[in-house]
Amino acid sequence: MRVVKEFIIDEIRISVFSWNNKFILKYEFGPMEQTFKVSELDILEETDLDSFLEGEFFEKVKLRFEEMGDSFRSEMEKL
Repeated sequence: MRVVKEFIIDEIRISVFSWNNKFILKYEFGPMEQTFKVSELDILEETDLDSFLEGEFFEKVKLRFEEMGDSFRSEMEKL
């Protein structure tokens, strides 16, 4: 597995990997993570992956983290 790039945006750690003819986009926030796989055949250049790191897609990733966090906290309170 090759690390393409790693960085942090809005406290979300983003790692992009190349593995098995796919790009793996991994978003991490606290104890939660979201992973997406994109075929390398669907991406002409690595810079095309930037569309997953901004705009509507990234806003939905952040919203999903909020929902995941709410669910996680709710479940932890039951313990």
